[in-house]
Amino acid sequence: MGSRRAQVLTSAGLRTAEDLLYYFPRRYLDRSTLVSIRDLIAHPGEVVTVIGGIGRINTVAGRRKRLIVTLSDGSGSMELVFFQGINYWQNAFAVGQMVAVSGEVQFYGRKASMVHPDIDRLQEGDTLEFINTGGIIPVYPSNAELEKVGLNRHGGFRRLMHHVLQRFLGAVRDWFTPDFLAGHHLMPLRDALEIIHRPPDNEQLEHARRRLIFDEFFMLSLQLAVRRRRQGTALPGIAFGAESPTARRLVEQLPFELTGAQKRVLHEIVGDMRTGHPMNRLLQGDVGSGKTVVALLSMLLAVDNGYQCALMVPTEILAEQHFRSITTIVDDLSVNIQLLTGQQAAGKKNPLLAAVANGDVDIVVGTHALIQETVQFHRLGLVVIDEQHRFGVTQRAQLRSKGSTPDVLVMTATPIPRTLSMTLYGDLDVSVIDELPANRKQVKTAIRFDEDRENVYVFIRGEVERGNQAYIVFPLVSESEKLDLKAATEEYESLKEAVFPDLRLGLLHGQMKSDEKDAVMMRFKRRELDILVSTTVIEVGVDIPDATVMVIEHAERFGLAQLHQLRGRVGRSDKQAWCILMTTKRMYFAGRGKSTDEQKQISDLRRRLDTMRDSTDGFHIAEVDMEIRGPGDLWGTQQHGYPAFRIANLLEHGDILQEARDEAFRIIESDPQLRKKEHRGIRELLGPRIRRHLSMADIS
Repeated sequence: MGSRRAQVLTSAGLRTAEDLLYYFPRRYLDRSTLVSIRDLIAHPGEVVTVIGGIGRINTVAGRRKRLIVTLSDGSGSMELVFFQGINYWQNAFAVGQMVAVSGEVQFYGRKASMVHPDIDRLQEGDTLEFINTGGIIPVYPSNAELEKVGLNRHGGFRRLMHHVLQRFLGAVRDWFTPDFLAGHHLMPLRDALEIIHRPPDNEQLEHARRRLIFDEFFMLSLQLAVRRRRQGTALPGIAFGAESPTARRLVEQLPFELTGAQKRVLHEIVGDMRTGHPMNRLLQGDVGSGKTVVALLSMLLAVDNGYQCALMVPTEILAEQHFRSITTIVDDLSVNIQLLTGQQAAGKKNPLLAAVANGDVDIVVGTHALIQETVQFHRLGLVVIDEQHRFGVTQRAQLRSKGSTPDVLVMTATPIPRTLSMTLYGDLDVSVIDELPANRKQVKTAIRFDEDRENVYVFIRGEVERGNQAYIVFPLVSESEKLDLKAATEEYESLKEAVFPDLRLGLLHGQMKSDEKDAVMMRFKRRELDILVSTTVIEVGVDIPDATVMVIEHAERFGLAQLHQLRGRVGRSDKQAWCILMTTKRMYFAGRGKSTDEQKQISDLRRRLDTMRDSTDGFHIAEVDMEIRGPGDLWGTQQHGYPAFRIANLLEHGDILQEARDEAFRIIESDPQLRKKEHRGIRELLGPRIRRHLSMADIS
């Protein structure tokens, strides 16, 4: 091809014939209906294909100039109408030329026509293997640059793919054996690639798609399986004894019974800790599900085995909260727990560092201060990282390096859909606490509009008079000219002066210094404030048992995951709590007269708010969030180094993902080096790709 077209393809990431073979259509047009001109009367508004000969070619002047080409097939005649590129199309046809045309059938009177149909020029004796018409026609992704060089929806890509398939398809080798393909009901790779670009029918197209989807999930899963095995066998870990008298005493004196989910997850963690291989486990649990107690019991097991533990959290106020709650729980169990933060004075910090270094401290709770060079552990055995998404890979690795291959437990209160966690955290073992404690009441959620505002304020006042507290959250810090949104700073002043002049209000936002934010939160926690006006900085972690009301202004501006996290700030005790989503009727009920994109945005907005109102299940909410946003939006930079999915979709193909993942992990478990004869193709063809991606860090 010409250098200009090659350059544009290269800029789009298409450098080789293999790249083109894997440049899959984004959709298909079903043009398998071949109709004679006489029978078009039965197909108004349908897309069909007609074969005939070119008759007259006329340019018609008028309000809008157009080219009319007459097409005849022996049963009648019809018109092909072109409003754009008239000079091109005038020269493109010759009287008597045979063509196949596909387009939507329209009628003006009794005369059938197609406007700008897709066209294949036929040669004498043509076998009807059309590129643009007849059958199921692929439509490829394109952009302005590709269209400039003729690679667009009008057939440029289809002609290019036609040549690529003819010349290079024979060079395609399969990495799976015939027995493997038969066992998983998969077609050969060569057949799948041909059919995905030239589908003979919809049934075979689905078989081809399934094979290529399986391949994408298998390659990613194989990579994750190799990484997990490498992490588990590269260095010896700690084989903890299973008995922990301290943990047992704690369970016996807890004022509540562990849920079934907590017991199951604890069993999984202890099983890891006993193996002698470094644990690398993700603990998922919705807000208030009891992850901290599970982590504490795991740490007590390590302490009873003579090891130290580190619990790292993202903020000082969270560190202090964890420290106080854990200290209270283990008050009479003879466990030395200390708090380490960046704000501590040297006079207090230096003796603490010395105690950690000589092994006098059993559990250290801290922030990023834990990874400073001055922090040295005597015998670090377990690292627990809370709200792991708030820390970078390097920070997690630095904490782990403080010991000799300590076990690692990372925790998140952000529910992750099952299919996403299988890929995003596929090289970690995943535990899920999917049950709330028996004494927790579900937060009641309501949608309210601007005209309901006075009633909402009356409700907040009533809760405060009953001894409770409230949050009012805004999406912005200060007013923006571009967005008609209420802002925290301005509304704080208005609420304090005009709405709640007799109550104690505080303000919290992300532009405040860290110590200022901590001071405000501590005042709220100590009940020195009745209402906290805030931006989303209160989204994660802080536990205020007496907070029973969460009002979220402009709730339509927040994503589902963020709304769920904000709601999790209330309902932290046995008191009934409420979350009130404030929006406008104009936003919630709009839609008529809007464009298709605007209608979808409004539909998604309404679905987000309705989902929050109707469900408190974080995992269900996460699934809906992924359906609305699409999985691609959720991967983010954490997935740097992983292959992008060309055809697989986490929302639609979870069953294929599970099958491919099970097979990949089974193969690596039984044949880690892929030395067996039946795995030779996988090693030769997929091995180089996997090695490229395994340059990632060892900690997810």
